[in-house]
Amino acid sequence: MKRRAFFKTAALTGLAAPLTVRESAGYVAAHNWDKYDFGLGPVVKDRLYQGPFPQYPPERIFPGGDVVMATTPSEEVVPGFGKGLITYIAADMGTAEIQGDNKAQAIEELVKVPLGQKLYLRPTWREVQQRRGRLNFPDYWKQTFDLARQYNKQVGFRIQMRAPDYKEEALPDFVLEKVPMVKLEGQWRRTGKTEFQEPRYDHPYFQEAFQELNGLLAAELNGNPLVEFVDTFMYGFWGEGHTWPFRNNPFPDYQTAERTWVRMFETQLEHWTKTPLATNTQPDFSLVGNSELLDRTIRSHNWLRSDSIWIENMQIETISNRPPWVAAIMEVGMHDASPAAAVASDDVNETDNRVVHVMDVGANYWSLWNFHRISAANIMGYYRQHPKAIDQISRKIGYRVRPSFIWAYGGETPGLIIGLANDGIAGVPGVLRVSVTSEDGKVNVSGGLDAGYPLPGKVRQAQFPLPKGTQWQGLKIKAEIEVKGMRYPVPWACLQKTGPDGSLTLRRNLGRG
Repeated sequence: MKRRAFFKTAALTGLAAPLTVRESAGYVAAHNWDKYDFGLGPVVKDRLYQGPFPQYPPERIFPGGDVVMATTPSEEVVPGFGKGLITYIAADMGTAEIQGDNKAQAIEELVKVPLGQKLYLRPTWREVQQRRGRLNFPDYWKQTFDLARQYNKQVGFRIQMRAPDYKEEALPDFVLEKVPMVKLEGQWRRTGKTEFQEPRYDHPYFQEAFQELNGLLAAELNGNPLVEFVDTFMYGFWGEGHTWPFRNNPFPDYQTAERTWVRMFETQLEHWTKTPLATNTQPDFSLVGNSELLDRTIRSHNWLRSDSIWIENMQIETISNRPPWVAAIMEVGMHDASPAAAVASDDVNETDNRVVHVMDVGANYWSLWNFHRISAANIMGYYRQHPKAIDQISRKIGYRVRPSFIWAYGGETPGLIIGLANDGIAGVPGVLRVSVTSEDGKVNVSGGLDAGYPLPGKVRQAQFPLPKGTQWQGLKIKAEIEVKGMRYPVPWACLQKTGPDGSLTLRRNLGRG
């Protein structure tokens, strides 16, 4: 969308909300995100002491400390919660977007694509619920979850309430029968449809049904280990927060629109207590309160997403300067193996250019998605011809943490100082928990770093006091990430050998033998 053109048009048509309307509502004005006060992030209940650690008088906190071990970055793909490449199974058009006559076979081939660690689905409300009081997932949804379990992959999803690329209506009949629809003003050029309508989302029946939908979904999927994240259900097309290029929305005024969507966001927060919600960073073209939803997303320690990379500068500002404990999901399509994929500007083809800019904004996720032409052959065909950029993002995306420096100190109160490095491009989207343990269980010291740490390209130090007489060699260091009260294992991204559980066994590889 061209935002500058929108404001010019809005001023001429009366679409732009008056300043008094914005001031009386909860509208959050545009601001730079760097250094913006969103609070301190998720609370760390058992925070590790993170310095300073002077070794010499007059502030000798750990006298006699010595670097006894160091690690170096891994060159392999290191999967984990809160990061990775996402293979799209279905998005804007449902199974119509999947190439091939045998959809079940095509879905299995997509799940098996080795480049992707996560999977993504975007069904319509009609597809997952045909009657009140129960869910009826489509076959492609059930197959994807079954295969995710089989191949140890996780699923992200959104339920579309409006789906302009579907031939079928997105809302279930029980909503359409009770909720008034409002015609949109303008023209849609991408499909043969000549008229679009939006529901009165503020209608009591819609709100009641929406509450039930979230309750039913969360009862089955909130905290489910197969679910990586849930996209916030937002206003309009695809649930992204807009009905561009149409000039109006279905609400009588801005206050009603914002109040409605704040209520719907709070409904989602109420039900999705364990699984991250990812809110689209779409500027508020349709005047429905997107800025307030984004603000509440950050303050509730949830995540962000964007649906392109060549987009408004405010989306780039938001994603690239978000707080470090917030993950960023980038939905950016890729080409297939056709000759068009080889078209380059300045010796860089379009897909590789997108990949580089996804890394520029410090993303946690990137989409393996052949826009409206989904197939494993298209993904792998492109990769075989142009592997360099995809290999690079596979080994940089999200956070990649390792215990870079290990100091040991002795005396009456022995312990370790561990300097944790992040070789990725994003902060840790939650709290990194680190444990130092022994095989016999006599040593078990653990705690969390400050939310988001260690930051990319920096080292965060933490202290682990040990029981008197403990020998540090042979102890194990293990990591987990805690997000919304759930904990997930984090394998160390180091070249040095780790155990099956991703832990590192301490041994001297520096200094005195």
